[in-house]
Amino acid sequence: MKKLIFLLLLGISLTATAQKHACDKGKVCANCENPYKHYTKDLPFQMPEVAAPKFPDRQVNLKDFGAVGDGIFLNTDAFAKAINTLSSQGGGKLIVPAGVWFTGPIELKSNINLHLMVGAVILFSPDESLYPIIKTSFEGLDTRRCQSPLTANGCENIAITGRGVIDGNGQFWRPVKRSKMTDAQWKEVLARPGGVAVRSDYWVPSQGYADAEKKADMNVVKATSEAEWNAYKRFLRPVMISLVNCKNVLLQGVIFQNSPAWNIHPLMCENIILDNVLARNPAYAQNGDALDLESCKNALIVNSKFDAGDDGICIKSGKDADGRRRGIPCENVVVDGCTVFAGHGGFVVGSEMSGGVRNILVKSCQFLGTDVGLRFKSTRGRGGIVENIFIRDISMTDIKTDAITFNMYYGGKSVAEMLADGDNPDNTTKAPVTEETPIFRNIDIQDIVCNGAGRAMEFNGLPEMPIQGINLKNIVIKAKKDATFTNAENVKKENVNITLQ
Repeated sequence: MKKLIFLLLLGISLTATAQKHACDKGKVCANCENPYKHYTKDLPFQMPEVAAPKFPDRQVNLKDFGAVGDGIFLNTDAFAKAINTLSSQGGGKLIVPAGVWFTGPIELKSNINLHLMVGAVILFSPDESLYPIIKTSFEGLDTRRCQSPLTANGCENIAITGRGVIDGNGQFWRPVKRSKMTDAQWKEVLARPGGVAVRSDYWVPSQGYADAEKKADMNVVKATSEAEWNAYKRFLRPVMISLVNCKNVLLQGVIFQNSPAWNIHPLMCENIILDNVLARNPAYAQNGDALDLESCKNALIVNSKFDAGDDGICIKSGKDADGRRRGIPCENVVVDGCTVFAGHGGFVVGSEMSGGVRNILVKSCQFLGTDVGLRFKSTRGRGGIVENIFIRDISMTDIKTDAITFNMYYGGKSVAEMLADGDNPDNTTKAPVTEETPIFRNIDIQDIVCNGAGRAMEFNGLPEMPIQGINLKNIVIKAKKDATFTNAENVKKENVNITLQ
C-alpha cells in the first residue's frame, strides 16, 4: 500500500515537473497560472481576465530565409517568406537574431510571435515607394495614408517580444520646428537631402509634403487623383505599429522608437497586453505619440516606459462623425506601473473620443517632466462620453504646465503652445447641445503628488455641458499658479493641498 501511494505521489510530481518544463519551453499549458490575472482583480468596474496569447512550440530563424543583418541589405522578402512559412505550419516564433535588419513593411499573421533577440534591430527603410497608399484611419478619421512599417489586420494570437529594437527611421518622414531643436540638431536637419525649409523656423521632408500641408485639415489631406496622392506621399506618413481588429495581442520587452507619426497604435483590438516595453521618440517629433489605444477593449498597459514628442499614454475612440459612426468605445483598460519621461501629457484622454471612453484605471505611475500630467481634452463637434475614469497613486515632478487639465476647447496645440500663444477661448457663450457635444463625467482622482508644475489644475468645461462629477482626494501639488475651475459641476475636494512656489 505504501509503495502504491509512493508511486502515485511520484507520478503527480513528475506530471507537475513536465508541465513546468512545458511552460519553460513556451509550450501551451492549460494549468499555468496567468501572471496578468491580478491586474483585473478588485477593479472599480467589471472587466474580464486578460491573458497573454499562447503559441505552438515551433520556431524559425530569419537568417534561414536569406536575410542579412548588415543594415544595408533589404530584407522585406525574407520577413515575408519567414512569416508565411511559419503561418502555413500553424504558427510559432520567428527569431530575429542580433544584427541590423533593414526592411520594408512587415505584415504579421495569426499565431506569430515576432521575437527579437538581444542586439536585434529591425530598421525600416525610409524609401516611400515601399509603402503603398492604403485606406485606413489616421487621428480618428477615415482617410488614406502610407502603409505602416509593421502591421497586423484581423489577426488572432500575435506578439512582438524579446529584447531588441524596432526603429521606424521617422526622421525622414516628420516635419521639424526650429524652436524644439538645438542649433546642432537644426543644422543636421537642414543638411538632409530633399527637405524644404518652408520658413526660417520650419522644415518639411519634401516639396510634396509642403504642398499637401497647405491643403490639409489637421494632418488629413484630400486628393483628386492617384498622381496627386503619390505626390503627397511623404506627407502621408504612417503610424509605425498598426494593429487593427486584432484579438489576443502581446507586446513585451521590445523598444519601439523613432516612428514616422504615432509610435504604437492598436485600433479596435481586444485582449491586448503591453508589458515592459519602451516607446520613445525625440522630443521634437511632430505627432510623435508613444501609445494611442483607440477603440480597444480589455487592455493592460503595465511596467512600461514612454518618452514622446507628443502624448505619452493616450486613450482614443475616433474623431467627430467618423468616430461616432464607428461607435466603438475604448473600454476596460488598466494602466499600472508605467513611467512617462516627456511628452505633451503623461496620461491622456482625447481629443479623439467620439466613440466614448469608459472603465479606465490608472495607478502607480510616474510622470517626469511632461508638459501636462493628467490631460483630458476635447472640443465641440466630437460628441462621445468619457466616464468612469479612476486614477490612483500618481507621482509627478517638473510638470511644465498643468498637473491636471480638462480642456474642452482643444484646437490641436499642446497646453504649452496655447499658453505661449495667449489662447483664451470663449467659455461663457452656450452652444446647442447635440450629438456633437462631448460629455466628461464621473472621474475619480486620488492620491496624487506633484512636486513642481506651472499650474496646479485647470478645469475648463463647456457652458452648455459642464464637466460633471469630479472627485479629488488626497492631492498634494506644488505649483506656480493655483487651480482654476470653469464650467465644472459637482466637484468634490477632500484633502487637496496646493502650495504656490
